[in-house]
Amino acid sequence: MVKKAPRRTAERILEVTLELFNRFGEPNVSTTLISAELSISPGNLYYHYPAKDELINALFDRYERALNDLLNASDGVRDVEDAWFFMHTLFELIWQYRFLYRDLNDLLSKNRRLETHFQSVLKNKTRAVKTLLDGMSRAGAVSIDSREVEATATSMVVVLTYWLSFEYVRDPRRALEPENAQSALLRGAQHVLNLLAPYLEQGQRLHLLKLAGAYNNNDKQ
Repeated sequence: MVKKAPRRTAERILEVTLELFNRFGEPNVSTTLISAELSISPGNLYYHYPAKDELINALFDRYERALNDLLNASDGVRDVEDAWFFMHTLFELIWQYRFLYRDLNDLLSKNRRLETHFQSVLKNKTRAVKTLLDGMSRAGAVSIDSREVEATATSMVVVLTYWLSFEYVRDPRRALEPENAQSALLRGAQHVLNLLAPYLEQGQRLHLLKLAGAYNNNDKQ
């Protein structure tokens, strides 16, 4: 059997750092802890990432690339079923990099590069939601006045961006633990899409309620 090549140290460092940041929160994770978790010397860690901000930036770059790829799929959304899948997939990606959202304000206050790039993230999310609304409108799934699109898209992005912060404040000890991921993501997707309820065609609105009810029942089992 051919042995798999060992993962590059830089890649291992990022994977372990992401796990620690997600578990404990970025402010509570030092480079000393990261090197100890990896069983490497601090010097080896610094060789690849000379500062903690470089670890954060590298992880954010990964997230931003994956996010932009995903946001491009918004032009394929035509109905509630598509929108539900799209939003849930977005929340799954956000969950993978949840430390960014739990500690967002603190990170932005300390990292100028992150501050400017996250502004682009918000703009791209808003653009994608507008594309989603346009596709659903053309398909007859929603009927929304053009003057309401901007505010509706912004509201959806606010919930999308700060949902995990809300979950964390509501239950700091358990909300962001892996076993609670599915229920947190489903609640988030449901609340984002509920903002569309006043504009949905009647059949689509009923379908949204049906989807939400089915997932809520599964969550209780």
